[in-house]
Amino acid sequence: MYLCLFLVLTLTPWPAWSHVQHYRAQEDDPPPAPTCPVDGCPPPKMFSKLLRAIIMGPPGSGKGTISGRIVHDFGMKHLSSGDLLRIQIMNSTAAGLEAKKFIDQGALVPDEVMVQLILNELREITNHSWLLDGFPRTVPQAEALSDKLDIDVVMNLDVPFETIKQRLTARWVHPGSGRVYNLDWNPPQIPGKDDVTGEQLIQRDDDKPETVTARLRNYENQTKPLLEFYSAAGKLVSFHGTESNIIYPKVKDFLATKIPPVTDDQSQSVKQ
Repeated sequence: MYLCLFLVLTLTPWPAWSHVQHYRAQEDDPPPAPTCPVDGCPPPKMFSKLLRAIIMGPPGSGKGTISGRIVHDFGMKHLSSGDLLRIQIMNSTAAGLEAKKFIDQGALVPDEVMVQLILNELREITNHSWLLDGFPRTVPQAEALSDKLDIDVVMNLDVPFETIKQRLTARWVHPGSGRVYNLDWNPPQIPGKDDVTGEQLIQRDDDKPETVTARLRNYENQTKPLLEFYSAAGKLVSFHGTESNIIYPKVKDFLATKIPPVTDDQSQSVKQ
């Protein structure tokens, strides 16, 4: 009997010891992380939240150019307060009709009406990050907006006023065609004359040195308290430079830490 038992144990195949160790290791290892299809995978954790941003900058700072690049590269919706006001009036919303009463009288639209008007549009945007331009303009507007929405970041384009003044006062136009010349980078072939007709160029009132200086001074007085408000709230990020091609790479690098860039197809779908 003992001989039979010995033969059975000897002749029965046993797994190699390395295999036994492998099986034991598998039992001790944690389960693998779950996978998901490419199209169904959630974005990385740092990109899991839509971005609500405000862009600020004095007239002539290149804010329009930089906003356009942000829309193209990150698929954000660019929301101009002036456009939103026109949409609300056109759609005859309660806030739009209330604002129209003041506009028709040549009066400023009260803060509470403007805030409600802006909120009506922002609340409709649930699937896109957005970039608000031209609002708020005062601290009371900013406080009212912050009470209703959590603003993630306020991007301030910090361009020296002397640079802006030189840029704007260098503009001359041909009144008949609207052709615009810039004495620094697109001057007329003959000083003061239109290249096509030879007619006299003019400088618009908005581009005259004294007017530009007054506009910049008014902007500074109006927005300084607003910048201080957002700085105290930890929302303000300033980008320094003298032209858009210098400032935008800094803006792009910053936004890339907040939301992922988009493809050209995605960018076109946002514009539509």
